[in-house]
Amino acid sequence: MNETRPLIGLTGRRKFARDLVSAPEVLHHLQGDWYYADYAHSVFEAGAIPVNLPQNVPPEMFADHLDGILLTGGADIAPDRYDQEPETDEFPPEPDRDEFELNLLSSATTAGMPVLGICRGLQLINVHAGGSLHQHVPEHAMFEQPPNTLSHTVALEPDCTLSSVYGSSIEVNSLHHQTVDAVGDGLQITARSDDTVEGLEHDTLPIVAVQWHPEMLDTGRTDPIFRWLVDQAASYREAAARS
Repeated sequence: MNETRPLIGLTGRRKFARDLVSAPEVLHHLQGDWYYADYAHSVFEAGAIPVNLPQNVPPEMFADHLDGILLTGGADIAPDRYDQEPETDEFPPEPDRDEFELNLLSSATTAGMPVLGICRGLQLINVHAGGSLHQHVPEHAMFEQPPNTLSHTVALEPDCTLSSVYGSSIEVNSLHHQTVDAVGDGLQITARSDDTVEGLEHDTLPIVAVQWHPEMLDTGRTDPIFRWLVDQAASYREAAARS
């Protein structure tokens, strides 16, 4: 198949083999880069090639090679990144990942590269823009239910990217225990549930973020937010080729 697909970089976690299932003991001291494969499946089905972004590569080096970025879920962002003291150790921060992703996002915003943030990704986008987080909202962490469980309704603002993708509302899952508090500079709230910021979009850049996990829903392989990311990445790629 002679098809040119845009390249979407996926961030993830660096874990010791001892923390993963079925790793032989002799390998426990080795590290691996890891994220749930659902992200990559959804990106591929939407028409792009997912690319793993290892943390030992300086993030600015990816800027000339990628067409878009997907910031995935994971551990809490270190609260000193938004000038707060820790209030919980539920999901301990991973400072190296914070540093890598914040620098990656800086490179992406400088280049005008499209970015989609999911769960932690939304929170990272907000912190990068100078915003803050509510550190512990345990009732939102519905980890006792299957990840495709629809738990609540999200209302979407008119005339925004998310409403153009989903319509006026959507039923979503809930797999997080932190939420947006103060909104960062240049960001607008475009999706809400009763008590939570569920979606953010940048005023001028192709940056969109959601608090839920679309890739884990039954519709994950065809969820239109991934098509949005791929379309934006294709346009970015074409513009770069012309310049």
